[in-house]
Amino acid sequence: MEPEPPQPPSAALATGAVARRLGVSPTTLRSWERRYAIGPSSREAGRHRRWTPADIARLELMCRLTAQGAPPSEAARVARGAAPDAPAVAGPPATTPGGPRALRLGDVRPECRGLARAAVRLDAPAVEDLLESVLAELGPVTAWEEVIAPTLHAVGRKWASAGERYIEVEHLLSWYVSAALHRIRPAPEPVPAPPVLLACTPGEQHSLPMEALAAALGERALPVRMFGAALPADALCEAVRRTGPRAVVLWAQSRTTADAALAKSVAGIEWGPRGARGHSALLLAGPGWGAAAAAPPARAERLFGLRSGLAVIESLVALRAPGNAPGTAA
Repeated sequence: MEPEPPQPPSAALATGAVARRLGVSPTTLRSWERRYAIGPSSREAGRHRRWTPADIARLELMCRLTAQGAPPSEAARVARGAAPDAPAVAGPPATTPGGPRALRLGDVRPECRGLARAAVRLDAPAVEDLLESVLAELGPVTAWEEVIAPTLHAVGRKWASAGERYIEVEHLLSWYVSAALHRIRPAPEPVPAPPVLLACTPGEQHSLPMEALAAALGERALPVRMFGAALPADALCEAVRRTGPRAVVLWAQSRTTADAALAKSVAGIEWGPRGARGHSALLLAGPGWGAAAAAPPARAERLFGLRSGLAVIESLVALRAPGNAPGTAA
């Protein structure tokens, strides 16, 4: 009787989980296995790959070497020759994998580390795959708060401390985050309520947080009008009058773009027919309002974070049930 084949250890991971952890696409892992013989030690029935801790250590070493500029073939040769129980590379501690180019993330989800590694390598296909995966599995709110935003913040900190370096990492990551958020389709039957208007202040180019909010609102079937970055003041006021929104969310990333006079102007806009005039709730979002909105205009409220901001908006929309008078106060 032939001995039973050895079972993979309980810690062995599937290809998708390993890809998210390392910040590469599953296609890349399969390509490395085919081209460079960097593959899993075992397979389950049905040819499912299972990667052991030793397999993953070799992959981590290959990722580090390629991130530092080594050709993939040479990185694979070194990784294959590494002892299974040896550390992947001497030097930086395991908390900041990837060598001196790694982003300092702290205690975050594995998907966040994988996305950061892919972004630093400028591995666009892996970034795209990882974003699609986390948005599908976690939803836009959790994906934004626990994976995307921490990675973006880490890139920003790295760029601030490294002079002109890493700007390319920030631009690549921002582009693919925006594209992934835009691919999220809103619910097919929106709530019958006035829309929520989202805009950045004039001169404000950082629109990703508003794009995440638009995706989350659409997923909840809440009607939204997204105007994006740097909307001129006159255009913003005209959009409020034309759409009669339940709320206006105005984003400012910095104190230089937080315009208190504009916020006061928007808060004072009334719309609708004579005798049934209404106004919109004004919600100020972004760190720029910290100083500019020390004395916010009447009916204005600060938002802090995507999840809590959604709760505020949902409560405002609930106040305007179908049939309610258009002038309902915020």
